[in-house]
Amino acid sequence: MFQLRIYTLRSPEALRQYADVHWARHLVTFGAFGVTTHGVWTERDGEGNRLIALVAYPPDADPDETTRRVMASTEFATDMAGFDVADIVDVQTTLLAPTTFSPIH
Repeated sequence: MFQLRIYTLRSPEALRQYADVHWARHLVTFGAFGVTTHGVWTERDGEGNRLIALVAYPPDADPDETTRRVMASTEFATDMAGFDVADIVDVQTTLLAPTTFSPIH
């Protein structure tokens, strides 16, 4: 099961720090919980201060429960050390189902 995650950050500086330092650390942490990261992008025009990630959960996983477990972990706390979470002003998530012809399943 895929999920599109869109994070809106308070400023361009917060976006750079979150993307380059903290989300980069999440790759290993998410993997330890069975979550595969297929891509992480920042919005190209730069006006929205948004980071977009495409992740996949194991077929039998509950994405909400898995996210809660990840966020409660010491690994996640370490990932986020030094970042003010108040700089994340919004998070939107959308579960996605691939079409039969999608190159990613």
